[in-house]
Amino acid sequence: MIPEQEVQKHSVHTLVFRSLKRTHDMFLSEQGKLPAPDENSEKLKMALKIQSEYGPILKEHIPIKKEQTTPLHNASKPVNSSKLVPSADQYAAGVQAAVSEVNMAAEKSSKALVAVGNEKMLVPKKAPTMPKPKWHAPWKLYRVISGHTGWVRCVAVEPGNQWFATGSADRIIKIFDLATGTLKLSLTGHISAVRGVIVSPRHPFLFSCGEDKQVKCWDLEYNKVIRHYHGHLSACQSIDIHPTIDVLLTTSRDSTCRVWDIRTKSCIHTLAGHSNTVACVKAQAAEPQIITGSHDSTIRLWDLAAGKSKVTLTNHKKSVRAITLHPTQFTMASGSADNIKQWKFPDGNFIQNLSGHNAIINALTVNHENVLVSGADNGSLHFWDWKTGYNFQRIQSTVQPGSIDSENGVFALTWDQSGSRLLTAEADKTIKIYKEDDTATEETHPLNWRPGIIRGKRF
Repeated sequence: MIPEQEVQKHSVHTLVFRSLKRTHDMFLSEQGKLPAPDENSEKLKMALKIQSEYGPILKEHIPIKKEQTTPLHNASKPVNSSKLVPSADQYAAGVQAAVSEVNMAAEKSSKALVAVGNEKMLVPKKAPTMPKPKWHAPWKLYRVISGHTGWVRCVAVEPGNQWFATGSADRIIKIFDLATGTLKLSLTGHISAVRGVIVSPRHPFLFSCGEDKQVKCWDLEYNKVIRHYHGHLSACQSIDIHPTIDVLLTTSRDSTCRVWDIRTKSCIHTLAGHSNTVACVKAQAAEPQIITGSHDSTIRLWDLAAGKSKVTLTNHKKSVRAITLHPTQFTMASGSADNIKQWKFPDGNFIQNLSGHNAIINALTVNHENVLVSGADNGSLHFWDWKTGYNFQRIQSTVQPGSIDSENGVFALTWDQSGSRLLTAEADKTIKIYKEDDTATEETHPLNWRPGIIRGKRF
């Protein structure tokens, strides 16, 4: 019997490396070498590419004849004409002829060949220009209402369009009659500046928030506070109410937006993600249901059910202090010291920039007539056409007598329910109401508009 030889045992690690070395030695000489090109394959690939790209043009420039094509079967057999494909050389020659002809025509008449379905047409080549904006009547100051003894920080019109509420740095919420401008009521209870007020469209409630971290629910039948919403760790900045479900949204200097159940007073979500003060919040019925703007120069679109951020828009370079939602289109605008930007929902796609309001923009609002208004820290109001972004009017607010010039700032803007009156809350302790000039026509106030070339901006 032949004695069995002992097989030397190696670790798995050693065996793997040996296998790798053998593989390396075997394929080292072939490394980096591509297989030899096949001319027939290349020609067929080029022919198919040219046919798919330039098919409509080539039909007119390449006469396909039977004698020029190579039949796929023997000459004795009948040739199926549907299987005849022009060669790559023919296509290349046809493409050159077509391109040169198109270029000559374009040079002669400065027109471009455009294929529309199976038909082709020459259209004038023009740089993209801004479409002509719709004419809007100019706005004028209609009424000045005084009564507060501090900066007026917020304003809200009730759904019935009978009265409006304002919140001020004097810690008082005042309710004025919209038609006459007379004071109807003063609500005291906040111990610091009132930064946000909103009237519920479904309940007889007024909600307010202030720099005292308090969020209050006022019953307008008794004019008393009936609920407090506790949770914010710093001064509240803005407030909004959801249009279809009974939740309240408040933002704060603690970098969060809180979602409150109106009835139970419980905090449903604390929307954390911003790295600085959350300055503004808006709610809508469709997704994304919550939109916030912050001093960290970002805008976030939130999933209300999950309580998480869906999209973060980082296009702004400065603090975003104002957001407004278009009443009919599925779009919004955001205001910052660098620009006003328009966005499309649900993904927050950028639409266009509205440049020219070179100030810290505190407030934005848009009505059904596509008039967007921006109010700034220096007291300037700019009126824009929403669709084209054309700035058709600029107004410089004047301070009321007894105020210093530095108290010339717009903190909040809102329309009445008809969209025919614009209310501004200002730093000179007044509320100003603007209306359209009824006597203005396109002849008396012509559109000072010149079509300019649109410079493409990606963000």
